Amino acid sequence: MTPGPGAGRPISCAIVGAGGYSGAELLSILLAHPRARITGLFGSDRRAEGPPVRIDEVFPRFRGRCDLPLTAASVDAIAGLAPDAVFLATPHAASHDLAPALAERGAVVLDLSAAFRLRDAALYPRHYGFEHAHPRWLAQAVYGLPELFRAQLTNAALIAVPGCYPTSAILPLAPLVRAGAIDPARRPIVDSTSGVSGAGRHATLTTSFCEVSLQPYNVFKHRHTPEIDAYCGTPVIFTPHLGAYDRGILSTIHVDLAQGWTRQRVETLLNDAYARERFVRLLPPDQWPSVAQVRGQNFCDIGWAVDDSTGHMILVSALDNLVKGAAGQAVQALNARFGLPEWTGLLPAPEAPS
Repeated sequence: MTPGPGAGRPISCAIVGAGGYSGAELLSILLAHPRARITGLFGSDRRAEGPPVRIDEVFPRFRGRCDLPLTAASVDAIAGLAPDAVFLATPHAASHDLAPALAERGAVVLDLSAAFRLRDAALYPRHYGFEHAHPRWLAQAVYGLPELFRAQLTNAALIAVPGCYPTSAILPLAPLVRAGAIDPARRPIVDSTSGVSGAGRHATLTTSFCEVSLQPYNVFKHRHTPEIDAYCGTPVIFTPHLGAYDRGILSTIHVDLAQGWTRQRVETLLNDAYARERFVRLLPPDQWPSVAQVRGQNFCDIGWAVDDSTGHMILVSALDNLVKGAAGQAVQALNARFGLPEWTGLLPAPEAPS
């Protein structure tokens, strides 16, 4: 187990990739976190070509809140700050090199890329375009979905923070798969729509204001499919869509239930799985999630309906792709790793009983 700070001592945190959307969201959350202390902000190595830029110059919303420089990332520069935790909001190939080196230097690494989410190294050339050189760390990395892997997070040196699309599919589907509630002859169908921020901050034609539109992409070949399959526990048919809005994911999931499963039995199963989970909200009958209801929050909202005459079930989930789908989930995992209540920095402290 990587040692952490003593009780009550601040958790020193570095953010790599702070100049992107997820990195900036991390900074916003951690600045309000009562135990986190930001010790360094890092961008890409391109920053080495010129003088450091202050984060409040990159994102003016941090004026008066944080004026740390955004400097070039290197293992020595990051490890030299002796952080307790390092968040990598970096491209997959960059995390692939940084994460093991930083973990070996004693930091708890929370990687928001997909570089360590898949156990099988053979999947990386096909889905991510690079050969994986760290199979030992693939085996050691803990998937950072606290609702399903909370116990494993407490000793993790490297936490692979889940993708936004996968989170929106895994949370609704995993309890059903584990209980044998899904007809094994029929793959679940997951249709997901993400806001444009899911594509990152770099400008492209398809994500520009005048071009963006509701449309599917990467049909049958999206790189998140093997992640969804692995952590749902069953193969799915996943179709991502680009939505003409800035942030949020809505996933509509079609499932054929196994024999003997009814609406009432499914409702009991989901309540048993999530009624005590702080960041999964199960909606009442005939109420449905929306991206507006989760914007800026670390919740995954789930609604569902079952046609008992056919055994067909529809689940709908919604989350903010930058919060529960990235930065908020990473902070929730940080809290679990360091023994803090998972809501710390993400929700107001609950009132003490009178």
